Amino acid sequence: MASRPTYPVYLLPGLTDPQPGQRLELAGPEGRHAVAVRRHRIGQELVLTAGDGCWARGPIVEIRGRDSLILAVREAGRQPAPDPAITVVQALPKGERADLAVELLTEVGVDRIVVWQAHRCVAKWGPDKVDRGLARWRRTAAEAAKQSRRVWLPVVEGPVQLSGLVEIVRSADHSYVLHEGAAASLVDDLAAATGSVEAATGRAGVAAGETFALVVGPEGGIDDEELAELVAAGADEVRLGPTVLRTSTAGAVAATLVSAAIGRLSRDRPQGSGSTGKPS
Repeated sequence: MASRPTYPVYLLPGLTDPQPGQRLELAGPEGRHAVAVRRHRIGQELVLTAGDGCWARGPIVEIRGRDSLILAVREAGRQPAPDPAITVVQALPKGERADLAVELLTEVGVDRIVVWQAHRCVAKWGPDKVDRGLARWRRTAAEAAKQSRRVWLPVVEGPVQLSGLVEIVRSADHSYVLHEGAAASLVDDLAAATGSVEAATGRAGVAAGETFALVVGPEGGIDDEELAELVAAGADEVRLGPTVLRTSTAGAVAATLVSAAIGRLSRDRPQGSGSTGKPS
């Protein structure tokens, strides 16, 4: 079977309902990156998206200077929001490991990333650092989303304290807190959850609209008080496997296991697919 081509993705805020035949301008920093850095040329096909599932694909038909191009829409559509949705609560890593965590979580398809100021976090966001920190995480997520050909940007929010985290755990249909000392594994818990649905409905997976929340602790580990409150709120305490992962990679591994268990990894990308868009 021939492989299906993929196309570079760029963000175009305000893109709402593109139509085949329409011409769209990509300018500013995104246009500059496409023209001056990536050096795309007339005839190359790109995907433009607002990051909310709306996308348009087509060839470049004009390049204006070093920071603007015109794309002729050949195909367009709107990708439904990923379902079931996956939230990862990420304890604040230190230094560049925060960027790595956000990149990996975005690349594996997490829908929502919540910053958690856990008790044992070495890095701290004081009131003067929250806006700057969130802006950096969101920029990192946007770049990773383009690299991984996503047309839905993950929501990045927080930071939350333990009380806010408890509410996230309670509101999710399936909540897991990763802990190296847990007796149960995430793989086994997921198998039990999806198996129960199959027994009740005759199909594998989970019900539409269900939500998953994964809690990733800091490098120093989740303390006993935090763990007790999360478990009391309904989170299952689970380990990933026989090895201990760093906080910057554990969330991405856990999210991938969830995605595989609920069938999200077997679904095709919608961009450029005539079956999900409006072909010309």
